[in-house]
Amino acid sequence: MNLPPGKFGLPIIGQTLQFLFDRKFVDKQYAKYGAISKTSILGRPTVYMIGSEAAEFLLSSHMECFSWKEGWPDNFKILLGESLFLQDGEEHRRNRRLMMPAFHGQALNGYFATMAEISQRYLHKWETKGEFNWFDEFKQLTFEIASQLLIGAKAEDDVERLSKLFSTLTNGFFAIAPFPLPFTALGKAIAARDRLLQHITQVVRQRQQNPTNDVLSMLAQAQDEDGGRFSLEELKAQAMLMLFAGHETTTSMLTWFCLELGRHPEVLELARQEQRELAHTGQLTLDQLGKMPYLDQIFQEIERLRPPVAGGFRGVVKPFEFQGYHVPKGWLAIYSIMVTHTEANIYPNPDQFDPDRFSPDRQEHKQKPFSLIGFGGGPRICVGLAFAKLEMKIIAANLLRNYQWEILPSQNLEPFPIPTLRPKDGLKVKFYPLNKQA
Repeated sequence: MNLPPGKFGLPIIGQTLQFLFDRKFVDKQYAKYGAISKTSILGRPTVYMIGSEAAEFLLSSHMECFSWKEGWPDNFKILLGESLFLQDGEEHRRNRRLMMPAFHGQALNGYFATMAEISQRYLHKWETKGEFNWFDEFKQLTFEIASQLLIGAKAEDDVERLSKLFSTLTNGFFAIAPFPLPFTALGKAIAARDRLLQHITQVVRQRQQNPTNDVLSMLAQAQDEDGGRFSLEELKAQAMLMLFAGHETTTSMLTWFCLELGRHPEVLELARQEQRELAHTGQLTLDQLGKMPYLDQIFQEIERLRPPVAGGFRGVVKPFEFQGYHVPKGWLAIYSIMVTHTEANIYPNPDQFDPDRFSPDRQEHKQKPFSLIGFGGGPRICVGLAFAKLEMKIIAANLLRNYQWEILPSQNLEPFPIPTLRPKDGLKVKFYPLNKQA
């Protein structure tokens, strides 16, 4: 068999240590071997598939060769349960169909007022605080929005505790020690999961008995073609996933949005000008959100340059050929979002922050399909994508219209990738109204 080029590394551990600790390891694989190469991760033969062509193959045209459940590390299964994220085939299609109405159309429009109200409350809180760590604050803000709109639980008094529990849980995703002892990252993550599940179980039972205007209530009442409904355990798993996915990625992108605009005053001024022109027509509305092309470009560039997740895992359940190389069943496949987003033949000067690359006259991401995949692509593109974009634009528009911020000195702002990409020290800022001096 003509296996892909590359090395398996040491017996048993393969190249696991390089994968975990060398942040340029995937870049090196791509530079040396190209779009497909082999290695070994955690004793499992692994193939890297990198670039837009590889992403299209894995996420769309040959997705039947791959399994989410068989690909993601066991820690994800332990901590997130049997949710939509880890399901395959007909089970996934059925559950996705049941969830889709809650994230689109009229349901989505109904979330605007709550998102705006919670955002305004946090903006006033930040104005009072003056200086703070923005990553931590965004994490609480997005968690509160997710909690109220996705599972119908007002977490105002408990938001800090629950948000910290999720931080502890996500720290266990890539924990190296396989034994869940209480003092290990995985052991602490499992303890946090159990406490979160106690909260979620109580909320799920309340939503089953007394539905409210939230996604979980819709799921509790949803029926498939045969009249089947989600079980209690299924609802708990989906609620856990929604809370996790509903605030982790948006926290990452909003933090980088504020950091990059703080670094690029010319981009910040253009974004403010767009908002000033819209503000002349009145307060922020749902209709206005659809008239912000430059803000859309900024978020596309944040997604490209600072994707919240660096890549994804799949189990190979059907052997395949790619670019003349054979990949057997049973292997692990890893695709890289980060490296795909920095292909110089698609994105010139890929390390430069440049929202204009998504302007109508450039549209660099449309040269090749699947060259912008921060939220996935193909039939399994993120189900909550529209929800996340709505939330981020509401927060960003209010920031641009009414506030200014300065990045404080003496902090490490280098990208740190685990569990989602963030500045190492979280972004400490001085924050004040736009019409006042710091």
